[in-house]
Amino acid sequence: MGRKVADMTRQLEDTAEPARLGAGRMPGMERRSAMDAVRMRIGMAISLGLLKPGERLPDQEDVALGLSVSPITARRALASLAEQGVVVRRRGRAGGTFVADSPPTDILASLSASPAESQAVNRLVDRRLLFECAVTHYAAVNATDEQLDELERLTLEMAESTDWSYYHRMDEQFHQLVGTASGMGTAVDVYHATLDELYDYFIPYPIEKLHKSNHDHIALVEALRAGRVDEAVEVSRKHVDILHRTMFMGLTERVEPGPK
Repeated sequence: MGRKVADMTRQLEDTAEPARLGAGRMPGMERRSAMDAVRMRIGMAISLGLLKPGERLPDQEDVALGLSVSPITARRALASLAEQGVVVRRRGRAGGTFVADSPPTDILASLSASPAESQAVNRLVDRRLLFECAVTHYAAVNATDEQLDELERLTLEMAESTDWSYYHRMDEQFHQLVGTASGMGTAVDVYHATLDELYDYFIPYPIEKLHKSNHDHIALVEALRAGRVDEAVEVSRKHVDILHRTMFMGLTERVEPGPK
């Protein structure tokens, strides 16, 4: 009975995800199903060389958790990519899902964001940048010792992570907690919603680069614990601003707003 309920729950999650991914989007953001969003994020990571030929992807459940989708969505996306030759699936003890040695270039070209969507995500990064500076300012004033200890624990979890899936999950928890620690009331809900929207566009990244990004988290906790407001805000500002250059849209020319 429990397994049947769990399967029904996954099916409901999968049907709900396309609506969530398409709802409330900024102008320029395309509407796509959750499965297509997963396909695009993995495909772009391969196109950009973030996932290398022959590299093993995390287990299906971890892919689902790392990309914030249901297991059935992750399974369908990986199966679709395998059918198109983008990834290969191997059985046995050393099996799993691996990036194909020579993924079809035409398929990879179709798994990309449009320039308009890249520009829209840049605007979303700017929105988060404003929120991040605000919540960091108040977290430096209001964070409890327990919250600071938990933030430090999360930095250790990220430092020890061995794949992008686990890192992304800890990273999300970290930034959500910074928002909560600010004590800004219902404004925190708006910040969390912006985080959720941006996380829909994160793509797999080499773990060594993510570990380097974690240095910002460590510096931020140190500044928060010492109550150094200006330093904490500057760490957060740089941490988010670099997304303009390190997320996928950073490799598409950024169009600056013209004169008004």
